[in-house]
Amino acid sequence: MKKFRVLLMTMALALVVAGCGKSEETSKDESKDSKTESSVEATAEPTAEPTAEPTAEPTAEPTEAPVVDVFAKSEGVMTYAEYAAAELETEVVVEAFVQAKQSWWEDKATVYAQDEEGAYFLYNMACSEEDYEKLTQGTKIKVTGYKTAWSGEVEIVDATFEIMEGNYVAEAKDVTAMLGTDALIDSQNQFVAFKGMTVEAANADGAAFLYKWDGSGQDGDDLYFNVSLDGNTYTFTVESYLCDNTTDVYAAVKNLKVGDVIDMEGFLYWYEGVNPHITAVAEASAPVVAPVEVVKGEGVMTYAEYAAAELETEVTIEAYVQAKQSWWEDKATVYAQDEEGAYFLYNMACSEEDYEKLTQGTKIKVTGYKTAWSGEVEIVDATFEILEGNYVAEAKDVTELLGTDELINYQNQFVTFKGLTVEVLNDSGDAFLYKWDGSGQDGDDLYFNVNYNGNTYTFTVESYLCDNTTDVYAAVKNLQVGDVIDVEGFLYWYEGVNPHITAVKVVE
Repeated sequence: MKKFRVLLMTMALALVVAGCGKSEETSKDESKDSKTESSVEATAEPTAEPTAEPTAEPTAEPTEAPVVDVFAKSEGVMTYAEYAAAELETEVVVEAFVQAKQSWWEDKATVYAQDEEGAYFLYNMACSEEDYEKLTQGTKIKVTGYKTAWSGEVEIVDATFEIMEGNYVAEAKDVTAMLGTDALIDSQNQFVAFKGMTVEAANADGAAFLYKWDGSGQDGDDLYFNVSLDGNTYTFTVESYLCDNTTDVYAAVKNLKVGDVIDMEGFLYWYEGVNPHITAVAEASAPVVAPVEVVKGEGVMTYAEYAAAELETEVTIEAYVQAKQSWWEDKATVYAQDEEGAYFLYNMACSEEDYEKLTQGTKIKVTGYKTAWSGEVEIVDATFEILEGNYVAEAKDVTELLGTDELINYQNQFVTFKGLTVEVLNDSGDAFLYKWDGSGQDGDDLYFNVNYNGNTYTFTVESYLCDNTTDVYAAVKNLQVGDVIDVEGFLYWYEGVNPHITAVKVVE
């Protein structure tokens, strides 16, 4: 039978070849495997009885590939929470994914690693040069070593590792709103982003960056530069082992100018406080804006309903924290806002633990009583709950509304005034006073006068909101009569407009 099948197919093939001049060429796929053909096309009559069509080999049912959880921990491996809770100088075993390699020498590697729960700084981990080349971004490794800390930086030392199956590259986590809070350290060593930071002078000479922390270095050394947010200044670093002077970020920092507003990415290193190791710098992107549609929960007022409510009546609103002014004795004072309007929440019931959660942009539902004090409308005797959602307001320019009845409609909002002239405040020619009457001292509220279109207004640096360690406090103390300034802050009211200023920039 086998010989007969071969003879039959040979004859058929000969007939097909003979007809090539009149018909299209048979495709390679059609003639590739005779075992799967059900018939052979031929014009001649068969010379023998046809044999039964060959039965196709059964096709196995397709099976789905098993789902693999790359974050699953092997036996004996700690979760990040267990690692974080472990005592210093104890042995730890973790599994994580390489995010960046900082250095290698003498068979030791320093690596940033991370999983979906947290991050690890692996310092001088035993590693051959050959294995170091294998530690590409995303590579999963199992690490055994000892948890320790150096000047605040928690790391794993005296470690060994093995490469495992799995790959994960973390997205940069935006921690801008956590700057200045105790919550920031929980993201230590993670790949993070900071947005809308303003470059500040790095020394008395006005340099935008320094080689080494004290300026004693040269090209190729670490770069140090200062940035500010909400009146607070932070020092960021380009670690030359991680990003040397051939990298884009090194060049970008060398080209910074004081006053530039920038977005950054990098690793949340710690040295005597937050000291991020930056890997990318770019011009700041557009500010976050609220969604077009404002959706309120059941029973929650719109801003128009809140504005129309009688004083001393209960109100329920939803808004987003923009700034925290103070906390003591389980009471918090907070500026909050949505796209419709703003609210001053005075002495709201709040534990110290919950106060730390009220980072900039956090959405809260507040129930309390609407009241007013010397023109300032506020919510008192309030309670709150944290909701899902985040929004940071852009400063609204209300300069042209100064001196008009319309300005009060923006009470408590985050605003900006531009092109104001600093005026003398008293007969002594002072540009500012400690307290409204000059009876205070460093650390008290600062008062200063500005002029716009021939009218004078009194602005304040509220020391609870921005104390004497902040940039804005220092900036106001350095003002000279006649300076032309732009300012940002919250549109507080006391016997008339009395903005609480959070940023000052001299423009002339």
